[in-house]
Amino acid sequence: MATEYAEHTITQLPELISALSDADRARFKRVYAVSTAEGRLHAPISMIPWIESTFGKLTAVESQRIVRVSNHVTGEGTLFNQLRAHRPIRTELLSQSGPDNGVSAALRDDPWATPTEATPQDTFGRLFNDHGVTAANIAKYDAVHSIIVFSNPDPLAFTAESVTAHLALAQDWIRVAHDDDSAAVYPYIMWNCLWRAGGSIVHGHTQVSLARGRHYAKIERLRADAERYRLENGAPYFDDLVNIHESLGLAHRVGDVSVLAHLTPLKEKECLLIVDSSVRESARGKALGAALFDTLRVYRDILGVRSFNVGVLLPPVNQTVESWEEFPVVVRIVDRGSLETRTSDIGGMEMFAESVVAADPFAVHRALIAEGV
Repeated sequence: MATEYAEHTITQLPELISALSDADRARFKRVYAVSTAEGRLHAPISMIPWIESTFGKLTAVESQRIVRVSNHVTGEGTLFNQLRAHRPIRTELLSQSGPDNGVSAALRDDPWATPTEATPQDTFGRLFNDHGVTAANIAKYDAVHSIIVFSNPDPLAFTAESVTAHLALAQDWIRVAHDDDSAAVYPYIMWNCLWRAGGSIVHGHTQVSLARGRHYAKIERLRADAERYRLENGAPYFDDLVNIHESLGLAHRVGDVSVLAHLTPLKEKECLLIVDSSVRESARGKALGAALFDTLRVYRDILGVRSFNVGVLLPPVNQTVESWEEFPVVVRIVDRGSLETRTSDIGGMEMFAESVVAADPFAVHRALIAEGV
């Protein structure tokens, strides 16, 4: 499958859908809608030298193919235009942080150099392993909310062992925090790597929380959408999501985890990791740790990503009034752009309308499978 689609791009998606089997095409249309449009403009002669030096060819600017992918089930949608990856950035907006983007300089004045002295602890104490220690978040976004401070302060020096250990420590915290507060049952783990991704402290860390009453809004919306899809179509939504991406050559397996180059990314290079629902809870952390590390390794070492968001979407820790029976562990990973620029990667379109993305999911997937992920 990977070889068959090796050279395709997102602009060819309508043709790829037409070439699918009847069953695969029907499944695709149950979840997605795709449309294309040509954006046209006329450039003055005075602009032609600048356009050619910036975008390569004048024709690439005067006629731009836009691909729009919409998810019927979740309401997600993305507009793709690869030309946007070549937009010029004003040099005065670049930071002056040096070749390592200021990470080393920031760590020379590391507020968490001695985390047990520099961070508060939860009322039930701290949890440790070889790669991290928990700390209560001093400015909580929920009542049950803490941080896992990495033993290695460099947020980009992660290894397979450390990623798996951080997930294990998060799961340990979830169990202990729930024992301490039985009403807190809806867990979420997130990793905001460096300032482009909203990380206010450079020292590597993840965050973990437990909600009461209902899951966080977007996770609950996804659960409800998946449940409605199952009732209407008689098929599990996440199984169909994986199968659609596989049929287009946008998914592969890492052990018991499916890795998808997402067809409706929130932002650049988004990948989804979906753990098989058949995997026992005791084995999920190890399976997920291996797949998450392999994906992030390609982001870091091949795609040059330095700042990213990871969100681990988890079902509740015990039974609730709503059904989570077929909701797997889902991980979303998004590149947040160059550390060297002060321009934001999210604007009014992403905030209030629909995501606009330059990175081609087919190119992202090629990078993943080329490195043996």
